[in-house]
Amino acid sequence: MSEGLKIELTRRYRFAASHRLHSEHLTNDENERFYGKCNNPYGHGHNYVVEVSVSGDVDPATGMIANLADLDGFVEREVIEAFDYRNLNEEVPAFRERVPTTENLCMEIFSRLRQFPKARLERIRIEETGNNSFEYAGE
Repeated sequence: MSEGLKIELTRRYRFAASHRLHSEHLTNDENERFYGKCNNPYGHGHNYVVEVSVSGDVDPATGMIANLADLDGFVEREVIEAFDYRNLNEEVPAFRERVPTTENLCMEIFSRLRQFPKARLERIRIEETGNNSFEYAGE
């Protein structure tokens, strides 16, 4: 990237998924206390909004840091296809041993998208509800 010039592109994506917040490392009482109604044995769902922010040099020929079609296709393959209309606990291998909190979901999505070849991944922001959003920018 050029010295001193940093342009970021943020693109929004949506998917719906269900999960149950429950840790095998806690007792049933502790799970109920920590996760409350989110510990419902039948799970619950969210309509997630994911913001993907990337940065890079502006291509002099296109005037863009990344082709939106390239980014959209990458996010579709790595995130939407993997999570949309899925039970995160049961259908996503990354959450078979890890509680599918939105914090962990942020880190998982960041890990999946960090290999985008056309620009540098800056951060992932996930809106879980109108009151809760989470952001992760890597280590």
